[in-house]
Amino acid sequence: MLHNNDRTVFHRILIRTSAIILLIIIVSATQVSAQNISSEPPPLKDRLFYGGSFGLQFGTITDIQVSPVVGIWVLPRLAFAAGPNYRFYKNYFMSTDIYGVRAYTQFVIIQDINSFIPIGMHIGIFLHGENELLSLKSSSWKDPPYTSNRFYLNTVLAGAGISQQMGRRSSLNIMVLWAINESYYDIYSNPEIRVAFIF
Repeated sequence: MLHNNDRTVFHRILIRTSAIILLIIIVSATQVSAQNISSEPPPLKDRLFYGGSFGLQFGTITDIQVSPVVGIWVLPRLAFAAGPNYRFYKNYFMSTDIYGVRAYTQFVIIQDINSFIPIGMHIGIFLHGENELLSLKSSSWKDPPYTSNRFYLNTVLAGAGISQQMGRRSSLNIMVLWAINESYYDIYSNPEIRVAFIF
């Protein structure tokens, strides 16, 4: 278990790493944009995508999560997406609904790893940065007295993932994300593993 000082150092390292990743994304996106500035972008309907993630856990802890998204490829390797987030969480002590919104950006580092290493698998590798705003029930997460029935928790997550193409426009994405800002409520396991479908 990390002590407070260790956690502070760990979070500083994560924040600095995230800043470097963001800088790499911006520089790479600028280079890709400069290379494609003379070419006509695809129509809007071809750049839009839909999907999201679904989580299901039963047992001592019941955790059901549904997070649909709508997104757009603004550049061939850079995508933005946003959508609602709903989560039902239950343990020995409480049963609560968590809901909110999230927005994320993804930058594809490698579109097809098979072009670099001929392993017969067409897997992409991407960086992922996300900002999530959740509404939590005060009586489930805080000690009384409560100033309001619900309160908001903002979390920034960053990490990377792999993408397995399943069709011309569909893919299965597996991500490993870390919550990089301190949270007393421990909504996420660190790292957070997510599976998402995009089409």
